[in-house]
Amino acid sequence: MKRLISTILLTYICLTAAVNAQTYREIDGWSQEINDRIEGFLNTTLAMNIRKVAVFDSDGTTFGQVPYYLADEALYRYADLVLKERKDKEAKEKLKIIARMVKDGNNVGKPYVEDRVHFLAGLTQEEIERIGYDCFTESYRGKIYPEMLQLVANLKEYGFEVYILTASPEFLYQKFVSEQYGIPVTNVLGAKCVVKDGVTTDEIILPIPQDDGKAHTIETFIKTRPLIVGGNSRGDMDMLNESAGLKIVVNPDDITVRGPQDGPMNGYTVRSYWEKEGALIVKCNDVRDMKVKFHTEEWKIRQNIANPK
Repeated sequence: MKRLISTILLTYICLTAAVNAQTYREIDGWSQEINDRIEGFLNTTLAMNIRKVAVFDSDGTTFGQVPYYLADEALYRYADLVLKERKDKEAKEKLKIIARMVKDGNNVGKPYVEDRVHFLAGLTQEEIERIGYDCFTESYRGKIYPEMLQLVANLKEYGFEVYILTASPEFLYQKFVSEQYGIPVTNVLGAKCVVKDGVTTDEIILPIPQDDGKAHTIETFIKTRPLIVGGNSRGDMDMLNESAGLKIVVNPDDITVRGPQDGPMNGYTVRSYWEKEGALIVKCNDVRDMKVKFHTEEWKIRQNIANPK
Protein backbone atom coordinates (compact mmCIF):
# COMPACT_ATOMS: atom_id res chain seq x y z
CA MET A 1 0.00 0.00 0.00
CA LYS A 2 2.80 2.41 0.89
CA ARG A 3 4.48 1.66 -2.42
CA LEU A 4 1.19 2.29 -4.28
CA ILE A 5 0.70 5.61 -2.49
CA SER A 6 4.28 6.61 -3.24
CA THR A 7 3.80 5.75 -6.92
CA ILE A 8 0.58 7.79 -7.08
CA LEU A 9 2.24 10.76 -5.40
CA LEU A 10 5.24 10.56 -7.69
CA THR A 11 3.00 10.38 -10.74
CA TYR A 12 1.01 13.39 -9.49
CA ILE A 13 4.18 15.40 -8.88
CA CYS A 14 5.51 14.55 -12.35
CA LEU A 15 2.23 15.47 -14.02
CA THR A 16 2.01 18.70 -12.03
CA ALA A 17 5.56 19.61 -13.01
CA ALA A 18 4.80 18.89 -16.65
CA VAL A 19 1.72 21.10 -16.58
CA ASN A 20 3.56 23.91 -14.79
CA ALA A 21 6.39 23.66 -17.31
CA GLN A 22 3.92 24.40 -20.08
CA THR A 23 1.93 27.25 -18.61
CA TYR A 24 1.40 30.21 -20.90
CA ARG A 25 2.54 33.58 -19.57
CA GLU A 26 0.78 36.57 -21.07
CA ILE A 27 2.89 38.84 -23.25
CA ASP A 28 2.91 42.40 -21.96
CA GLY A 29 2.15 44.96 -24.63
CA TRP A 30 -0.02 42.74 -26.81
CA SER A 31 -3.80 42.63 -26.56
CA GLN A 32 -5.78 39.96 -24.76
CA GLU A 33 -7.08 38.79 -28.12
CA ILE A 34 -3.55 38.22 -29.42
CA ASN A 35 -2.50 36.47 -26.21
CA ASP A 36 -5.57 34.25 -26.30
CA ARG A 37 -4.85 33.25 -29.86
CA ILE A 38 -1.21 32.37 -29.16
CA GLU A 39 -2.10 30.49 -25.98
CA GLY A 40 -4.86 28.60 -27.74
CA PHE A 41 -2.53 27.49 -30.49
CA LEU A 42 0.25 26.48 -28.11
CA ASN A 43 -2.20 24.38 -26.10
CA THR A 44 -3.09 22.44 -29.27
CA THR A 45 0.58 21.36 -29.47
CA LEU A 46 0.74 19.84 -25.97
CA ALA A 47 -0.03 16.31 -27.08
CA MET A 48 2.13 16.43 -30.22
CA ASN A 49 4.91 13.85 -30.29
CA ILE A 50 6.97 15.53 -33.02
CA ARG A 51 9.72 18.13 -33.30
CA LYS A 52 8.00 21.39 -32.46
CA VAL A 53 9.81 24.14 -34.33
CA ALA A 54 9.31 27.91 -34.57
CA VAL A 55 11.22 30.01 -37.11
CA PHE A 56 11.54 33.78 -37.11
CA ASP A 57 13.08 36.34 -39.41
CA SER A 58 15.70 38.52 -37.71
CA ASP A 59 15.81 42.27 -38.52
CA GLY A 60 12.42 43.89 -38.01
CA THR A 61 10.94 40.71 -36.49
CA THR A 62 13.03 39.94 -33.41
CA PHE A 63 14.69 43.35 -33.05
CA GLY A 64 14.41 46.81 -34.57
CA GLN A 65 15.66 47.79 -38.00
CA VAL A 66 15.11 51.55 -37.76
CA PRO A 67 16.75 53.53 -39.13
CA TYR A 68 19.20 50.97 -40.59
CA TYR A 69 19.78 47.24 -40.74
CA LEU A 70 22.33 46.12 -38.17
CA ALA A 71 24.31 44.30 -40.86
CA ASP A 72 24.81 47.55 -42.76
CA GLU A 73 25.69 49.51 -39.66
CA ALA A 74 28.22 46.86 -38.60
CA LEU A 75 29.99 46.92 -41.96
CA TYR A 76 30.02 50.70 -42.45
CA ARG A 77 31.08 51.15 -38.85
CA TYR A 78 34.00 48.77 -39.42
CA ALA A 79 34.93 50.61 -42.60
CA ASP A 80 34.96 53.95 -40.77
CA LEU A 81 36.72 52.85 -37.61
CA VAL A 82 39.21 50.32 -38.99
CA LEU A 83 39.66 50.26 -42.75
CA LYS A 84 39.93 54.00 -43.43
CA GLU A 85 42.98 54.13 -41.16
CA ARG A 86 44.78 51.41 -43.11
CA LYS A 87 46.67 51.63 -46.40
CA ASP A 88 47.23 47.92 -47.06
CA LYS A 89 45.88 46.00 -50.05
CA GLU A 90 43.23 44.12 -48.07
CA ALA A 91 41.74 47.33 -46.67
CA LYS A 92 41.66 48.93 -50.11
CA GLU A 93 39.92 45.89 -51.59
CA LYS A 94 37.30 45.89 -48.85
CA LEU A 95 36.65 49.60 -49.32
CA LYS A 96 36.12 48.92 -53.03
CA ILE A 97 33.43 46.42 -52.10
CA ILE A 98 31.83 48.98 -49.79
CA ALA A 99 31.86 51.53 -52.61
CA ARG A 100 30.15 48.98 -54.87
CA MET A 101 27.50 48.34 -52.23
CA VAL A 102 26.83 52.05 -51.83
CA LYS A 103 26.55 52.49 -55.59
CA ASP A 104 24.14 49.55 -55.78
CA GLY A 105 21.99 50.99 -52.99
CA ASN A 106 19.52 48.09 -52.99
CA ASN A 107 20.37 46.61 -49.61
CA VAL A 108 17.76 43.87 -49.91
CA GLY A 109 18.93 42.79 -53.36
CA LYS A 110 20.90 39.59 -54.00
CA PRO A 111 24.17 41.24 -55.20
CA TYR A 112 24.26 43.56 -52.18
CA VAL A 113 23.55 40.73 -49.74
CA GLU A 114 26.32 38.64 -51.30
CA ASP A 115 28.72 41.57 -51.12
CA ARG A 116 28.30 41.65 -47.34
CA VAL A 117 29.84 38.18 -47.31
CA HIS A 118 32.55 39.21 -49.77
CA PHE A 119 33.39 42.22 -47.61
CA LEU A 120 34.02 40.07 -44.53
CA ALA A 121 36.01 37.37 -46.36
CA GLY A 122 39.49 36.89 -44.95
CA LEU A 123 38.46 37.46 -41.35
CA THR A 124 38.06 34.71 -38.77
CA GLN A 125 34.69 33.68 -37.38
CA GLU A 126 35.61 35.28 -34.05
CA GLU A 127 36.56 38.57 -35.69
CA ILE A 128 33.26 38.73 -37.56
CA GLU A 129 31.31 37.84 -34.41
CA ARG A 130 33.07 40.68 -32.61
CA ILE A 131 32.20 43.18 -35.36
CA GLY A 132 28.52 42.26 -35.06
CA TYR A 133 28.54 42.09 -31.29
CA ASP A 134 30.25 45.47 -30.86
CA CYS A 135 27.79 47.09 -33.25
CA PHE A 136 24.87 45.56 -31.37
CA THR A 137 26.23 46.69 -28.01
CA GLU A 138 26.84 50.25 -29.18
CA SER A 139 23.74 50.92 -31.28
CA TYR A 140 21.12 48.16 -31.07
CA ARG A 141 21.00 46.77 -27.52
CA GLY A 142 17.83 48.73 -26.77
CA LYS A 143 16.13 47.51 -29.93
CA ILE A 144 15.43 43.89 -28.95
CA TYR A 145 11.64 43.54 -28.91
CA PRO A 146 10.49 42.68 -25.36
CA GLU A 147 7.30 41.11 -26.71
CA MET A 148 9.29 38.72 -28.87
CA LEU A 149 11.52 37.80 -25.93
CA GLN A 150 8.38 36.87 -24.00
CA LEU A 151 7.00 34.94 -26.95
CA VAL A 152 10.20 32.91 -27.32
CA ALA A 153 10.19 32.24 -23.56
CA ASN A 154 6.68 30.82 -23.92
CA LEU A 155 7.74 28.67 -26.87
CA LYS A 156 10.54 27.18 -24.80
CA GLU A 157 8.04 26.40 -22.04
CA TYR A 158 6.01 24.46 -24.60
CA GLY A 159 9.01 22.50 -25.83
CA PHE A 160 9.71 24.35 -29.07
CA GLU A 161 13.03 24.58 -30.87
CA VAL A 162 13.48 28.22 -31.89
CA TYR A 163 15.41 29.27 -34.99
CA ILE A 164 16.17 32.79 -36.20
CA LEU A 165 16.98 33.41 -39.87
CA THR A 166 18.80 36.34 -41.44
CA ALA A 167 20.02 37.16 -44.94
CA SER A 168 23.01 38.82 -43.28
CA PRO A 169 26.33 36.98 -42.78
CA GLU A 170 25.71 34.24 -40.25
CA PHE A 171 28.79 34.85 -38.11
CA LEU A 172 27.92 38.55 -37.85
CA TYR A 173 24.66 37.79 -36.01
CA GLN A 174 25.14 34.50 -34.18
CA LYS A 175 26.84 35.72 -31.01
CA PHE A 176 24.49 38.53 -30.01
CA VAL A 177 21.27 36.92 -31.25
CA SER A 178 21.92 33.62 -29.47
CA GLU A 179 22.86 35.49 -26.31
CA GLN A 180 19.80 37.75 -26.33
CA TYR A 181 17.27 35.03 -27.15
CA GLY A 182 18.91 32.20 -25.24
CA ILE A 183 19.10 29.84 -28.21
CA PRO A 184 22.09 27.87 -29.52
CA VAL A 185 24.34 29.69 -31.99
CA THR A 186 23.60 26.87 -34.43
CA ASN A 187 19.94 27.96 -34.39
CA VAL A 188 20.86 31.34 -35.85
CA LEU A 189 21.04 30.77 -39.60
CA GLY A 190 22.28 33.33 -42.09
CA ALA A 191 24.34 33.73 -45.22
CA LYS A 192 27.01 31.05 -44.95
CA CYS A 193 30.48 30.89 -46.43
CA VAL A 194 33.18 28.26 -46.67
CA VAL A 195 35.79 28.47 -43.91
CA LYS A 196 39.31 27.28 -44.71
CA ASP A 197 42.08 26.96 -42.12
CA GLY A 198 40.06 29.07 -39.68
CA VAL A 199 39.54 31.94 -42.13
CA THR A 200 36.31 32.82 -43.94
CA THR A 201 36.25 32.90 -47.73
CA ASP A 202 34.02 34.61 -50.29
CA GLU A 203 32.65 31.21 -51.37
CA ILE A 204 28.95 31.37 -50.46
CA ILE A 205 27.05 28.27 -49.39
CA LEU A 206 23.50 28.23 -50.72
CA PRO A 207 20.72 28.83 -49.95
CA ILE A 208 20.94 32.38 -48.61
CA PRO A 209 17.99 33.01 -46.26
CA GLN A 210 16.43 35.74 -48.39
CA ASP A 211 13.05 35.72 -50.16
CA ASP A 212 12.37 32.12 -51.30
CA GLY A 213 15.82 31.22 -49.94
CA LYS A 214 14.35 31.47 -46.43
CA ALA A 215 11.91 28.67 -47.22
CA HIS A 216 14.72 26.64 -48.79
CA THR A 217 16.87 27.24 -45.69
CA ILE A 218 14.15 25.71 -43.53
CA GLU A 219 14.02 22.62 -45.74
CA THR A 220 17.80 22.36 -46.11
CA PHE A 221 19.07 23.02 -42.59
CA ILE A 222 16.15 22.73 -40.15
CA LYS A 223 14.69 19.72 -41.96
CA THR A 224 11.14 19.86 -40.66
CA ARG A 225 8.08 21.97 -41.30
CA PRO A 226 7.71 24.58 -38.54
CA LEU A 227 4.51 24.95 -36.56
CA ILE A 228 5.08 28.70 -36.13
CA VAL A 229 6.77 31.17 -38.48
CA GLY A 230 7.23 34.90 -37.93
CA GLY A 231 8.33 37.64 -40.30
CA ASN A 232 7.76 41.29 -41.10
CA SER A 233 8.26 42.04 -44.80
CA ARG A 234 7.47 40.98 -48.36
CA GLY A 235 10.72 39.01 -48.33
CA ASP A 236 9.30 36.73 -45.64
CA MET A 237 6.28 35.59 -47.65
CA ASP A 238 7.73 32.25 -48.79
CA MET A 239 9.03 31.49 -45.32
CA LEU A 240 5.71 32.33 -43.66
CA ASN A 241 3.93 30.00 -46.05
CA GLU A 242 6.10 27.16 -44.73
CA SER A 243 4.19 27.36 -41.43
CA ALA A 244 2.03 24.34 -40.68
CA GLY A 245 0.18 26.32 -38.03
CA LEU A 246 0.51 29.89 -36.81
CA LYS A 247 1.83 32.77 -38.92
CA ILE A 248 2.95 35.90 -37.03
CA VAL A 249 3.66 39.16 -38.87
CA VAL A 250 5.39 42.01 -37.04
CA ASN A 251 4.85 45.65 -38.08
CA PRO A 252 3.77 44.83 -41.65
CA ASP A 253 3.82 47.66 -44.19
CA ASP A 254 0.37 49.00 -45.03
CA ILE A 255 1.41 51.69 -47.50
CA THR A 256 3.03 50.09 -50.54
CA VAL A 257 0.73 48.09 -52.80
CA ARG A 258 2.72 45.19 -54.15
CA GLY A 259 2.99 44.51 -57.89
CA PRO A 260 2.88 41.47 -60.21
CA GLN A 261 6.48 40.57 -59.32
CA ASP A 262 5.25 39.79 -55.81
CA GLY A 263 3.12 36.86 -56.91
CA PRO A 264 0.09 36.23 -54.69
CA MET A 265 0.74 39.50 -52.85
CA ASN A 266 0.01 41.45 -56.07
CA GLY A 267 -2.56 44.17 -55.39
CA TYR A 268 -2.18 44.02 -51.61
CA THR A 269 -0.04 45.72 -49.02
CA VAL A 270 1.93 43.33 -46.83
CA ARG A 271 -0.52 43.92 -44.00
CA SER A 272 -3.72 43.52 -46.05
CA TYR A 273 -2.39 40.33 -47.65
CA TRP A 274 -1.63 38.66 -44.34
CA GLU A 275 -4.89 39.85 -42.80
CA LYS A 276 -6.64 38.12 -45.69
CA GLU A 277 -4.61 34.99 -45.03
CA GLY A 278 -5.53 34.93 -41.35
CA ALA A 279 -2.06 35.64 -39.98
CA LEU A 280 -1.61 37.13 -36.51
CA ILE A 281 -0.62 40.80 -36.89
CA VAL A 282 1.37 42.25 -33.99
CA LYS A 283 3.07 45.55 -33.22
CA CYS A 284 6.48 46.18 -31.69
CA ASN A 285 7.98 49.61 -31.15
CA ASP A 286 10.69 50.38 -33.72
CA VAL A 287 11.76 54.00 -33.86
CA ARG A 288 15.08 55.76 -34.09
CA ASP A 289 17.00 56.52 -30.93
CA MET A 290 18.16 60.08 -31.61
CA LYS A 291 21.02 59.64 -29.13
CA VAL A 292 22.66 57.05 -31.36
CA LYS A 293 24.87 58.16 -34.22
CA PHE A 294 24.77 55.74 -37.14
CA HIS A 295 27.76 55.36 -39.45
CA THR A 296 25.42 54.10 -42.16
CA GLU A 297 23.87 57.55 -42.41
CA GLU A 298 27.16 59.03 -43.60
CA TRP A 299 27.24 56.49 -46.44
CA LYS A 300 23.80 57.65 -47.66
CA ILE A 301 22.09 54.26 -47.40
CA ARG A 302 18.31 54.42 -47.41
CA GLN A 303 16.53 54.44 -44.08
CA ASN A 304 13.89 51.95 -42.99
CA ILE A 305 10.45 53.27 -42.12
CA ALA A 306 9.71 53.78 -38.42
CA ASN A 307 7.02 51.74 -36.68
CA PRO A 308 5.98 53.51 -33.48
CA LYS A 309 3.74 51.39 -31.31
